[in-house]
Order: sequence, then structure tokens, then C-alpha cells
Amino acid sequence: MKYILALDQGTTSSRAVLLSQDGQVHGRAQALFRQIYPKPGWVEHDPGEIWSTQFGVAMDALAQGGGQPESIAAIGITNQRETTIVWDRQTGEPVYNAVVWQDRRTAGFCDQLREQGCEAKIQHKTGLVIDAYFSASKIRWILDNVPGVRKLAEQCRLAFGTVDSWLIWKLTDGERHVTDVTNASRTMLFNIRTGQWDDELLDLFQIPRSMLPEVVSSSEVCGKCHGVLAGVPIAGIAGDQQAALFGQACVQPGMVKCTYGTGSFMLLNTGDQPVESRNKLLTTIAWRLDGTTTYALEGSVFIAGAVVQWLRDELQIIRSASEIEELAASVPDTAGVYLVPAFSGLGAPHWDQYARGAILGLTRGANRAHIARAALEGIAFQIADIISAMESDSGVPLKEVRVDGGAACNNLLMQIQADLLGVPVTRPSNPETTILGATYLAGLAIGFWPDQAAIQKHWTADATFTPHMSKAQRCARLAGWRRALERARDWETA
Repeated sequence: MKYILALDQGTTSSRAVLLSQDGQVHGRAQALFRQIYPKPGWVEHDPGEIWSTQFGVAMDALAQGGGQPESIAAIGITNQRETTIVWDRQTGEPVYNAVVWQDRRTAGFCDQLREQGCEAKIQHKTGLVIDAYFSASKIRWILDNVPGVRKLAEQCRLAFGTVDSWLIWKLTDGERHVTDVTNASRTMLFNIRTGQWDDELLDLFQIPRSMLPEVVSSSEVCGKCHGVLAGVPIAGIAGDQQAALFGQACVQPGMVKCTYGTGSFMLLNTGDQPVESRNKLLTTIAWRLDGTTTYALEGSVFIAGAVVQWLRDELQIIRSASEIEELAASVPDTAGVYLVPAFSGLGAPHWDQYARGAILGLTRGANRAHIARAALEGIAFQIADIISAMESDSGVPLKEVRVDGGAACNNLLMQIQADLLGVPVTRPSNPETTILGATYLAGLAIGFWPDQAAIQKHWTADATFTPHMSKAQRCARLAGWRRALERARDWETA
């Protein structure tokens, strides 16, 4: 039997899944890796750990399936986006830790770019807002702050890549330095209209073009593995959120998905034309398939599932993430408590890198259950803000939101989300949408499946949550959220 090996390199763990043509899982493995916090607001990963954990789980998944390397028809890769790795082409060694998408160390530099009037130009070319979230300012920081690195860059010794590029470099033993259009579109260096790296932006960020990977489609054979997996083609690449959009079968314009992971990310398929947002959403590339580029509007919430981890690890009011649903359901409401989880600033549509987390509305009667429920609502409120912006930009009221990710298993959160959105929330029977997206993209490239219709039939609904809250109640709750949000904004500069 032949399989697709899907690699899912995420923010907190590396995963691998072995899937057959009928979409069944034959092997699955996952490994956590360290989160490094050198200073407040800084987040790093060890690139060596990213590689070792990802390769290790790939071998574990293959062993579980009883397969040999020759049974793998292709590899599909999906990855945490924006996270920046720079390495020496000659030694293959990173010059610094991976600077993670959550990292805020370049916020001041981004402020300078805005003050210089660069925002409109950057948004038009890249579809992005100026923020420390994206790769360009992280590359610039590494070049300017790690001793000797800029000199190496000037000698064409250095390679930059998002995590997909790093994994492919390692899998091919340095033979291929590539990324796909979805990851390229998150760097703030890629012109999504021309489909090319932009020289004007490279000059602005003072980044040598020689550092950049070749850009390929999301579904094509872009390299072959060396070593244990010798000869296995790498045939699918997509950033995790774009992979989830594809895995959710949101292949028609107007379809939208929301992934609840460490952060939460909503993408709206806008078809073959980029839609420039008037509400600070991102215009991004959803995928390039068979020579056609599909675009999306995106809203990003920096802290979603991470707030549950915070309640578990820092406040210690729950022992495991799964406990939050029962605790939050033990009270009928939050008793007026609002939790704004802006631990890393606020993403779309606010883009306030100086906002910080806050709990408001506390009274003597507030308890840990109210705080737990307020944390779930804090996730759902942020998504509601994005939905409102998407409807405004697209001019089309959304009819359904398809959900996935770890927190989508929380029925209470999904019901809260439906109530605050006023539209049905649908969870698929197979929650592995990110993995499925990478699998499908790889499989389509090698003819494992003949066309998109063959894979769309795999998508079925597990549960649909319909709104129960009245419009008046919804408006009142949203008004309270906006008041709480204002208290948390601009905290670092207050």
C-alpha cells in the first residue's frame, strides 16, 4: 500500500501522519519541543530541535504503519508561518535560534517604518500590515544583531527560510532551498500581485536577495529526499492556515474556516483576485495549484489556545486543558468578567502590538469558573471582530464558519462562538484539517488523487452549532467586550 507522509511542524510540537488514499490514518506521532523566552516579548525555537523532532516523528509514524520508505508516495509539509531561520549554506548550521512568529522584539523598528509612510506601499504589494509578526523585520534583526552575520550575508553564504524551507533543506541534504507561495506571502518581502520577491522591499529591509529561497507552487514536486527517505518526492507545501483552508474543502469563494490552535486564524476564500482590506485584515495567498493562484482574506488572533495553557501553567486553575470546558460550564455566564488575552499584543483587525492581557469586571463574587468562561469568551470575541471585518471587506454576509484545531473540540467554546457570530459553526468529522490539506496538495501533485473532487468527498460534518443568543444579547456582550478591549490597548505606551 502507498501512503502520503504529512509533516506538520507547529509552534509547540512537531507531528507526522501517514495517510492512505481513502484518507485513513495508518500512523501518527507527535513530539513537543522547547519554547525559549530570552527576554519579555521574545520567543525563540532551536532549529536543531525543530528538525530532530520532525524527523523523529516521521520515522515513528512510518514504523506504526508498518511501511518502508519506498511505501511513501510523497511528502506534504505544513508549518508554522513567519517563524524565521537563517543558516550558513556551507556548514548547514543556523546562525541564531529561530525567531518565532509570536516574537515582538522588532516592534520599534516596525513603528519607524510606519512613521516613514511605508504602510500603504507595503500593504498594496504584500497584502500585509506592518507588524513584528512577519518575517522581514526578524531577518533584519538577525543581520543587524548577531555578530558577523551581515558580513556572511554579503558573501552570499546565508540562507533564509521559514520552517518549510528549513525542513526541505534538511530532507534534501542541502540540495533544495525552496518555499511555496503561501509561506512567501507571509514574509513581507513577496509581491502577491507579481508572484515575485520584491527588490524595493528587499532594499527597504536591507536584506540581500541571495538569502531568499526559490518560490514554488503549493502542489508540485519540488525536491527529493536524501538519506533514509532517499528518492521520496516532496510534493506539497503550505503554511498551516492555508493548508487547513484546503483541508476544510473551502475551495469556493466565500467559504471560510477558523483554526483554533496556539493562536486562532480565520481565512476567507476570495477566489483568483486579491481583495485589499479596508479593515486591517491581511490579503494573502491561499494556494497556487495547476498554475492558478487563489487568494484569501485572513484575520489572525495571536492568543487563543495559549490562554488555556496560561490558565493551566501559570494560574494553575486547571490541571489539563481539557478541564476548562467543564469548569467554564459550571457557571451560566461570566458574572460580568471579561478576559482580554492580549499577551502578545492584538492581531486583526486591531493590530495593536502594545496591547497587553487584562481581566476586567472582577467583583468579590468572581471565581475561577467565571475566569475560565471569560477566557473562552475572549477567544470567541476576537473571532467575532474578524468576522465583522471580513463581511465588511467582502460585502457578503457569511453563512457558515468551518472550524478545526484543538480547541474546536470544546463544545462550549463552539456554542459561545456560534452565539457571538450569529451564524452556524460546523466542525468536520476529521479534525486533522491542516494535515489533510498538506496531504491533499502532495497527493494531487503526483496523481495520488485525480482531482479536487476526489478529495472533497472526504469532508463530512461532525457537529453543527447553531446560534441561540438573541441579537440584543449579542450586541450587549459585544459592547462590553469593546469596553474591555479599550482598557487593554496601548498598555505598553500608556
